[in-house]
Amino acid sequence: MWVWQLVLAVGFGIGSAVVPVMNAEAYVLAVGATHTLNPVVAAIGVTVGQTIGKVAMFLAVRYRPNYAARKTKEPKPVNLDTRWGRFVQWNRDLSKRLLDAMSDSRWGIPVTLLSAFVGIPPLYGVAIIGGASRMKTVVFTLSVLLGRGARFILLVVGVSLF
Repeated sequence: MWVWQLVLAVGFGIGSAVVPVMNAEAYVLAVGATHTLNPVVAAIGVTVGQTIGKVAMFLAVRYRPNYAARKTKEPKPVNLDTRWGRFVQWNRDLSKRLLDAMSDSRWGIPVTLLSAFVGIPPLYGVAIIGGASRMKTVVFTLSVLLGRGARFILLVVGVSLF
């Protein structure tokens, strides 16, 4: 019986990782409060599903078509005399700093762990930025699995105690 519960939870986890309106936390809390499914099995399944979904997003960004050719292309120059030009340049600088930070293990791992456990910054964005950075896939996967696992287990155990 627990195998079907696990499959259901993994499926919901994959869906909630890709579709932002599907809330994995609400699913885990509802399972923990109602005890319709085994709460720990549901938390583990959602953790695995979320990790699969986020790694799929990570890899989709990393291996998107024409990505290698796009890296060598120089950005168009902007007119820094206009407000729009300054905004575009600020956005480029910020994006470069984020990619550099996610590529560095001193920042990439803690940011991914924090995002997976707390939700700030959103893991959806971290998965996309991580895929564009030089972060290793294994490091990203383990960080998401550990952070999400701790989050969902704590949620389900906390709710199921009442």
